[in-house]
Parts: sequence; structure tokens; C-alpha cells
Amino acid sequence: MADRNDDKPTPASLPTERALLHTHLQDARDALIWKVEGLNEADRRRPMTPTGTNLVGLVKHLTQIEGWYLCQFFDRERPRLEWEWDVDADWGHHSNMYAKPEETTEDLIVAYRATNAAADRAIDDLDLDAVGRHWSGKTVSMRSMLLVVLVDTARHAGHSDIMREMIDGRTGDRHSPSGFYGAADEEYRLAYLARVQGEIDTPDWWDYIKTRGKKWS
Repeated sequence: MADRNDDKPTPASLPTERALLHTHLQDARDALIWKVEGLNEADRRRPMTPTGTNLVGLVKHLTQIEGWYLCQFFDRERPRLEWEWDVDADWGHHSNMYAKPEETTEDLIVAYRATNAAADRAIDDLDLDAVGRHWSGKTVSMRSMLLVVLVDTARHAGHSDIMREMIDGRTGDRHSPSGFYGAADEEYRLAYLARVQGEIDTPDWWDYIKTRGKKWS
């Protein structure tokens, strides 16, 4: 096999593979939680798609994903999630995508954070090449499961970003809110949507943004 740059050791001055994957996972977790904060309980539970996708349900879903993929598969301890063994779960009607009436968002976030902590210990303690067993019976590595959880968390954080915008217009993440001009300028927002739909040609668009003074600083 030819020598490949991506097979070479990471220079000491750069983050290790483990640190890089772990940091991105932690950032995606925080983005997910930030989308739930500052809303009332009804909005947190509100179904935003025909299949019922909702903000707090994504938190609950990813709690189960981290617990299984980063802990259970490697025989590591994790918090017990009672709803995984409830009657509805036994009948195949899992509640891992929504909060039950008796559950609060705060309780589910606490469960998520506790599972995060258990997963973090597994990530810190085990080699990336450590071998575990998937629920399907297949052998998996910590590296592959960490990547799967990172991708899944980032994907659902993106879903939550869109849902939050639909609820109250909030976009971006905790440390860098979106710079979309239309958030505070309704005229620009409508013009931008017309541009997106192909109703304003390029020369006219350039004239418009020059007139409106819409230039990144």
C-alpha cells in the first residue's frame, strides 16, 4: 500500500485524534442543549415534523445512543434509563424520541449529562482501537463508535437548529449567533427569500445590497 499522509502520526503540536473527535462531540452536545434552553415546556415538546420530531426528543434519543454506543458496547457502566425497559418499550413503542408527560426537560437533560460523563470516561480510559460488541453482534472499535456518535449528534444538532428557528427565530449556536441580516430587518428577509426563489436576478441583487448597505464588516 502506498504511503499516505492520513496514516502518519499527528504532529505533537496538533490535537490528537482522540482529542479532536472528543472536542467536536462536546461542541455538538452543547449546541443540542442550547437549542432547548430558553423555551417553555410546550415548545420543547412541540412536534415539528409529520413524524413528530421535537427538541427534547432529540436529547432523549442521543442519551440512549451515547449510553449504548460508547458504554454498553464496551461493557462500561452507564446510568440506567428506566424508559428503556418500560411496557411500551417491550411492545416496540419506544419513547426515546419524545418526553413522556411525567418527564421534564430538566430531568432529561440531567440524564443526558450523566450519560455524557459516563461516555467521556470510556473515551478517556479506552484506546481508540479498543474492541466492543455492537447490539447486532458485530465487533466494533471505540474509534468507529465515537465517530458514529459524533456524526449522529451533529446531524441532530442541525435538526434542532432548524426547529428552534421555526419556533422563535433563534439561529446559530451559543457562542456565535447567526449573522443573517433578516433576523432584524424584515424588508431584507423578504428580499433575500425572493432571491433564493430566483425572483431577483444577480445585477438587481447587487444593486439592492449596495443600496441597503449590507456588507460584512
